[in-house]
Amino acid sequence: MTCTELLADLPGIEAIVDPDQIAKLSQDYYYFSPILQPLFEPKRGDLVLRPANEAEVLQIAEACVQRRLPLTVRGAGTGNYGQAVPLEGGVILDMTRMSAVKWVKPGLACVEPGAKMAAIDRITRPQGWELRMAPSTYRTATIGGFVGGGSGGIGSINYGQLRDRGNLHAVRVVTFEDEPRVVTLQGSDVYQVAHAYGTNGIITELQIPLAPAYDWAEAIVTFDDFLNAGRFGQALGDADGIVKKLISVFADPIPQYFSALQRYLPKGQTAVLVMVAAPSLDAFRELVAEFNGTITYEKTAEEATKGVSIWEYTWNHTTLHARIVDPNLTYLQTLFPGDQNLDRVAQMTEYFGDEIQMHLEFLRVGGRSTPAALQLVRFTTAERLQEIIDYHEANGAIIFNPHTHLIEDGGMKHVDLAQLEFKQKMDPYGLLNPGKMRAWLERKQ
Repeated sequence: MTCTELLADLPGIEAIVDPDQIAKLSQDYYYFSPILQPLFEPKRGDLVLRPANEAEVLQIAEACVQRRLPLTVRGAGTGNYGQAVPLEGGVILDMTRMSAVKWVKPGLACVEPGAKMAAIDRITRPQGWELRMAPSTYRTATIGGFVGGGSGGIGSINYGQLRDRGNLHAVRVVTFEDEPRVVTLQGSDVYQVAHAYGTNGIITELQIPLAPAYDWAEAIVTFDDFLNAGRFGQALGDADGIVKKLISVFADPIPQYFSALQRYLPKGQTAVLVMVAAPSLDAFRELVAEFNGTITYEKTAEEATKGVSIWEYTWNHTTLHARIVDPNLTYLQTLFPGDQNLDRVAQMTEYFGDEIQMHLEFLRVGGRSTPAALQLVRFTTAERLQEIIDYHEANGAIIFNPHTHLIEDGGMKHVDLAQLEFKQKMDPYGLLNPGKMRAWLERKQ
């Protein structure tokens, strides 16, 4: 069955058939990983379809299932693990036309999956609400892509990760059966499709909780010593009375990769980038003084809306900026055990020396402020990278591996039989984003 024949059965649905555009829409930021890059570089879809509504999604699903054509759902393509790369060709389903914010209530919004996260906030903030968390690709990322392929980000210091109970209220999902259905998932059931890379359903609507919107000031604090800076970040995270949204700690030389901020980043210093609610600034400054830090940069909330915001240097954007300067750098994603003294962080810093450049992001885990790392790694070989991972895990740090495209191997490290059973119901032929779920690949035939 050719793409032309498929399109003949889908009149009125927008399609992209230009090979250059298809190639562009077959990619994401997998090239951060030297392991994934050679695997994904040649992968391309055969056709891009851009539905305008749920009814068109149902039409596309039925046509693809009839022909056993694989389909990969795509938002803005800002993922880092090949979530949106079609490993077996077929149809790429670009959801960006479905971008409506359907309604906003106190603390809750109903949105379509293609709505950009920044666009949602532009509607909700005048009503006193904002998204609870967002990736550093906030300006371009879609809410459906974040739920399907993301995990946390700016705001996670308050609300934990996407997978934490209550951070997603409800989703509507189209199945990939002979006769596709619309299924509504609520409560804990929503996590069957969250961070599943679109392997077990096509999200067409989401109900997402919102947070009270503050006027967020931005600041950069520099320190002579990395561990002192890290312990300042821990203390700020633990300071329940200081309202904050971002605590990012960068060991030297990472701040030198931030070209637009150089006037605020003395060489040889560790930098901490923060977002603090305007009413909490006085208490924040007192804490900085206690740790002998120096505030080199400060913007009011109004000033922070102009130009580039500091959060665009944090989370995975840090790796982006670093690789512009040094393409041999890659990264890891690590959760350290809760420890106010950061002893495990200190151990890793000392053990690996210049091979790893430490980058901490503080988030809430089990009700406690906890350091996670997106540390930069100077890549040499795949074997050495695995040795680094093994050392971390042998010493109590959890690695969420960004160098695998399999859902389970990136985080859970085990096959989830409940997730497999759910996929078998929703996608019995295994056509949705094939090659990404180990449970499906290893299932008993």
